[in-house]
Amino acid sequence: MDFKQLAAQYKNELFENVLPFWLHRSQDFEQGGYYTCLNRRGEVFDTDKFVWLQGREVWLFSMLYNKVEKQKEWLDCAVQGGEFLKKHGHDGNYNWYFSLDRKGAPLVEPYNIFSYTFATMAFGQLSLATGNQEYADIAKRTFDIVLSKVDNPKGKWNKLYPGTRNLKGFALPMILCNLSLEIEHLLDDKFLMSTIDTCIHEVMEVFYRPELGGIIVENVLASGELSDSFEGRQVTPGHAIEAMWFIMDLGKRLNRPELIEKAKDITLTMAEYGWDKEYGGIVYFMDRDKCPPQQLEWDQKLWWVHIETLISMLKGYQLTGDKNCLEWFERVHDYTWSHFKDTEYPEWFGYLNRRGEVLLPLKGGKWKGCFHVPRGLYQCWQILEQLKSNI
Repeated sequence: MDFKQLAAQYKNELFENVLPFWLHRSQDFEQGGYYTCLNRRGEVFDTDKFVWLQGREVWLFSMLYNKVEKQKEWLDCAVQGGEFLKKHGHDGNYNWYFSLDRKGAPLVEPYNIFSYTFATMAFGQLSLATGNQEYADIAKRTFDIVLSKVDNPKGKWNKLYPGTRNLKGFALPMILCNLSLEIEHLLDDKFLMSTIDTCIHEVMEVFYRPELGGIIVENVLASGELSDSFEGRQVTPGHAIEAMWFIMDLGKRLNRPELIEKAKDITLTMAEYGWDKEYGGIVYFMDRDKCPPQQLEWDQKLWWVHIETLISMLKGYQLTGDKNCLEWFERVHDYTWSHFKDTEYPEWFGYLNRRGEVLLPLKGGKWKGCFHVPRGLYQCWQILEQLKSNI
């Protein structure tokens, strides 16, 4: 495998194709914030603004400014998005709405915890980029609210009847594994470590189930037991695989090689589990008992699932030397670049049907924004640069 050539491929795609697309197509210079509903050619097809995607774009351009190059254009992009969020994204007490209209008036109440987590990430990175204490305070205050909601993330908007089947989901502890390192510079050491310990325990002891062959389930009962229900049987391979590179980062940060090894093994198990043996690619949702999944889109192939798998496989190889990770990286790389990359217009497709045909030609929407593609290209480029220099 030619790490030098691959590093150049990922770097060029990030800086020549994907970043210019978002920089020039998504910014709303009149009202502030970003458009995310962009068609194949990058034209706006809906002007609603989704708070978690606004936060992701603020984070992305702040992160690149902090870690790659002090480009004024990147910082300006991040700051204007941050200012739009600061002004319109919450109710005044940092309860973050789900969506806003173009001008910033709220459309959907603050029911979604990911509006909060990505606001925290956004203002954490933006505070580093600008040195602005107000941004740091917003990140810290929002993070406190996230932690207060761990037991009931949707609060009064939780549709489940209380007491009958109390479930907890994998998504929040998974995100917190990444988020705690993202805002490490804002947290007290003792508090940071206790948060990290809790998240690692949840992800690697509660949702990871050795008795099911070493897979990760998406929901368990509040007691930690398995639930024989649609939600309780759900397996989301992409979520599990993405979480494993967060865990590998924590393993490296904490100098815990056994944690890295376990995360690498789970990555390989979940990729094998989710891989479509007939058409290739990783399916979106599965049922651990092979019952019909409740999600009708279960067999779609999604951009983020494959991009996150590329990161986890490369990290797994870099940190453990396991050649199986490299073989999987090659397999997923070939599928991803041949199916999701649009060879005619910038940015990547997000949604394929099971056979790998483009289902929706959009480049951004309600769920796809400026995040997984550029973050994945950045992560893979960085790892490949290091692998290249180690040869």
